[in-house]
Amino acid sequence: MNDRFPDESAAEPIVQRAAEAAEAAAEEIADDPAAMRAHYRAEGLDEADLAPHPMDQFARWFKQAAQAAVHGFVHEPNAMVVSTADAEGRPSSRTVLLKQYDEQGFVFYTNYDSRKARELAANPYVSLLFPWHPQARQVIVTGTARRTGRDETAAYFRTRPHGSQLGAWASAQSSVIRSRTELESSYAELSARYPEGEQVPVPPHWGGFRIAPQAVEFWQGRENRLHDRLRYVAEPDGSWRVERLSP
Repeated sequence: MNDRFPDESAAEPIVQRAAEAAEAAAEEIADDPAAMRAHYRAEGLDEADLAPHPMDQFARWFKQAAQAAVHGFVHEPNAMVVSTADAEGRPSSRTVLLKQYDEQGFVFYTNYDSRKARELAANPYVSLLFPWHPQARQVIVTGTARRTGRDETAAYFRTRPHGSQLGAWASAQSSVIRSRTELESSYAELSARYPEGEQVPVPPHWGGFRIAPQAVEFWQGRENRLHDRLRYVAEPDGSWRVERLSP
């Protein structure tokens, strides 16, 4: 046997034992969530480094998250947790995808008959959370939601893949269905009606929400849980006040 190219089979027991040990360790930790500890070593976030407007600061961090996504470090940087509450104050959360942001706020699209849309109709106050864990960062937004105009909605709808356009019609989002077959049958009927290359009409029950921020917190993980938390707060005159929160 050539020492430079050892028999790979000799390494198999070692690899197997390592895999078994890793699996056992994972099971032990999973049984004790309190033992799950991440140690943050990230650089800090200082007031002097912030952009004057929270949306400009968001653009900086979002660009960095997108760059990290290219290298496989962050998955779907535009994924955000949207938390709403009904008229009685009972909350609900789900993950959606950010589709646009500018000085006016953050935009996502959904079925207007969905639970989140019904709750926003009754209570427009909403919270967004961008969890960029590999970078030890979070952005937390609180604000109010309003529907986007139909022209804006239609313009975005036309950019969606054909299958996603059909899906907006096929799914009565948040409603109870009998089976997966019911959903797939609805999609198949729509696919036959609007084959690839044929324009799909914009559903009247589907559209966007723009979240106008009232406060935007930038959270940077730091060592010993002494995290940096800097929050922009909207002032009545349209300016923004920055305050530091204790971790």
